[in-house]
Amino acid sequence: MKNIYKILIAFIGVLAVSCNADAVDERPILNVGTAPEITAPATGQAYVLDVEKAAEEVVKFTWSPAGYSTPVAVKYNLLIDKKGGDFKDAKTLQTTTNSITEVSVLTRELNQAAIDLGGQPEVAAQYDVKITANVSGAFSQVSKGLISITVTPYLGKVKYEFTDWYLIGAAVAGGWDNNVDTKHQPMFRDGKDDTKYKFVGYFKAGNFKLISVKGSWDSQLGKADDSSIEIKNNAGEFTIPADGYYNFQFNTKTLKYTLVPYTDAAAIAKLYDTVGVIGSSTPGGWDASTALDKSTFDKHAWSLGATNLNDGEAKFRANNAWDVSWGGTTAFSGGGTGDNIPVAKSKYAIYFNDLDGSYLMIPNQ
Repeated sequence: MKNIYKILIAFIGVLAVSCNADAVDERPILNVGTAPEITAPATGQAYVLDVEKAAEEVVKFTWSPAGYSTPVAVKYNLLIDKKGGDFKDAKTLQTTTNSITEVSVLTRELNQAAIDLGGQPEVAAQYDVKITANVSGAFSQVSKGLISITVTPYLGKVKYEFTDWYLIGAAVAGGWDNNVDTKHQPMFRDGKDDTKYKFVGYFKAGNFKLISVKGSWDSQLGKADDSSIEIKNNAGEFTIPADGYYNFQFNTKTLKYTLVPYTDAAAIAKLYDTVGVIGSSTPGGWDASTALDKSTFDKHAWSLGATNLNDGEAKFRANNAWDVSWGGTTAFSGGGTGDNIPVAKSKYAIYFNDLDGSYLMIPNQ
């Protein structure tokens, strides 16, 4: 009886193996079929991009679905390259999966792609657009043809090759929290020598150092000894002996620093109700100041979050009048003169110090 069971089990095993082999042989083979094709917009369309509509849809792309021999999950990539390019350095406008064969492209997305591909602000240029399809990274297809569009971008990014250093610690605004959203006071960089930094302002008794990227501890600047700085992870801390105003300066080339009390009592006592930025580059032009926010930590420190500025000029003034005003001759940072500051179109974070007229305007925010 046991032998009969053994024979029966063996027969069932052979049958199962035979069925599995048959199932493998009968599995569907995926073949590439019809390539997708962009159906809208029509080739030759022109788009003049408006920074005020950055978050709005500027164009909707639609295409016919890619064909495969069996139903599969398809991934589509909408690519753009400069006119006549080989798409090796193309930018991806949008990605979709499965049956989604249309996407809305925002103004800022098309603008940044054009800028990244070498487009010049306010200058029309032609670009090629195509759609690709693949299944799990394989079985790729490229659209039968491509369309050409003309794009006039606005300024996406201003060239800004500078390092900004932010005060952090118990002695300064923001404390030891390095969160990117925390109000950290940056140093003011010399407009003509980008190795020189200074800050004249209020410090509490305690220690501090500096970081170059808010939200990160990777790059630090701190005290090496009584006259030298060091730039490295876990840099040493500077010490403030008592609450008060100090003049802190350092040079990232010579690696030297000074930290001494600021003794201009008249300047410290002079307080302003408002300080604003004004000029042809600002929202109010030369007719109205755009108010900055006064620090709750230091009554002479002012700042303004990401703000659109146009090509033109700017300066700072107190109390919405021209009795007291400040300016400079250099873009991004400087101070100490009554000149108009040159400004390139971008969105800026703005910092200002009314004790010495120092300003810092960080673009691409």
